[in-house]
Amino acid sequence: MKKALITGLFIVSITLLQFCKSKDSAAPTYESVTNAFGTNINLNQLENYASQAVPAYITKDNTAGNPITNAKATVGRVLFYDKNLSIDNTISCASCHQQQFAFSDTAIASNGVSGGLTGRHSMRLVNARFSAEAKFFWDERAGTLELQTTQPIQDHAEMGFSGQNGRPAIGALLTKLQGINYYQDLFQFAYGNTTITEQKLQECLAQFIRSIQSFDSKYDAGRAQVNNENQNFPNFTAQENQGKNLFLAPPAFDQNGVRTGGGLGCGGCHRAPEFDIDPNSGNNGIIGRISGTGIDITNTKAPSLRDLVNPNGSLNGNMMHTASLTSLQSVIGHYGNINIAPGNNRLDPRLRPNGNGQQLNLTAAEVNAVMAFLRTLTGTNLYTDKKWSNPFK
Repeated sequence: MKKALITGLFIVSITLLQFCKSKDSAAPTYESVTNAFGTNINLNQLENYASQAVPAYITKDNTAGNPITNAKATVGRVLFYDKNLSIDNTISCASCHQQQFAFSDTAIASNGVSGGLTGRHSMRLVNARFSAEAKFFWDERAGTLELQTTQPIQDHAEMGFSGQNGRPAIGALLTKLQGINYYQDLFQFAYGNTTITEQKLQECLAQFIRSIQSFDSKYDAGRAQVNNENQNFPNFTAQENQGKNLFLAPPAFDQNGVRTGGGLGCGGCHRAPEFDIDPNSGNNGIIGRISGTGIDITNTKAPSLRDLVNPNGSLNGNMMHTASLTSLQSVIGHYGNINIAPGNNRLDPRLRPNGNGQQLNLTAAEVNAVMAFLRTLTGTNLYTDKKWSNPFK
């Protein structure tokens, strides 16, 4: 009897121990994430960032050593939309890069903290991953997207953690984020610990930005049906195919730089099918500034030409680093007559054949055809997909 009682107590003790151990080792609930974001973020069922379909004809990729994961891209999404990343909690990355405008801004210069303004127009971020050019910013001052992501945070006018004129440096931001419950849970989830560093911010933000892709355009539907982009696309109108051919084909020039035949040569710098910028490009002849005087010859980077316009046909903001061109027609017109401004020694050689600024001698039909083609590069999912939307709403 006594032995049976001891045995029974032993079994109960072991059962209770196993129960407690099981309870202690259960998966974390991450309640602060649920409290902050509701159903917008479900850590048990992450959005698909890492395994999105990419067409076989897309071959350029600047991911390097930071491949996209669902967990870190989710953290990046929160960081991208969080106004806590600015000194006065008023500005996020998404303030200047808005989903409804292909992650650009319709303002000429975007608002920063305390009335500050960006020095250049906010670049579209769509398909930033799919480029042979690994450098970022219009002047390519960041060697990678990772390095780019925290520079606006440390810009005195943009997000303010500059460490200048009495403002805190980025270390203060890291401490600030460390004290926010949902970041403790998110970094524990993504990294296995709650420590927040600038490198982790860079990794997560870069993964989220690289996940923003657009491959459901009319162009993509046509490209999937042919062997290469030089063939006529079956789903294109005659005008769209004409515009595509003009875009891709190189021009023929006389000794004065006047086009005598061929295409417009746009594809020499904006290379299909990614429509990224050639890393060896010089500037395009627009050397002004958003504010102030003087010239700025350092702008040699450009975003992909995809999603220049919305699905409704309106521009996703003015174009160029100055936001000085307000229509597709004005862009084509700019390249139609290139003037070499005094002091511009970095104009792309392809825009100055025989030493002179190119004159494409465009017809109205050619301009309309190229505009029709550029509109085929716009997708639809980019503007509505939840995984790229604001998780705070």
